[in-house]
Amino acid sequence: MCTNIVYEWLKTLQLPQYAESFVDNGYDDLEVCKQIGDPDLDAIGVAVPHHRRRIHEAVRRLKDADERAAGLYFTLEPPP
Repeated sequence: MCTNIVYEWLKTLQLPQYAESFVDNGYDDLEVCKQIGDPDLDAIGVAVPHHRRRIHEAVRRLKDADERAAGLYFTLEPPP
């Protein structure tokens, strides 16, 4: 079994059975997973409707976390 960030993410969703298929289909990090849509879930083999909903919701949360963090940045400039 693969032990990477995608496996850990799927494990938190209680869907670790899909980890190997995710990695085999190129979804081996969370940045790539943020692009998952219905055709991707078809290719990965996620057919159970509530599993698909759980993954879509988790992808939305990943994207939301990115949007909240996008406004943060660091600079080496001294404050005015």
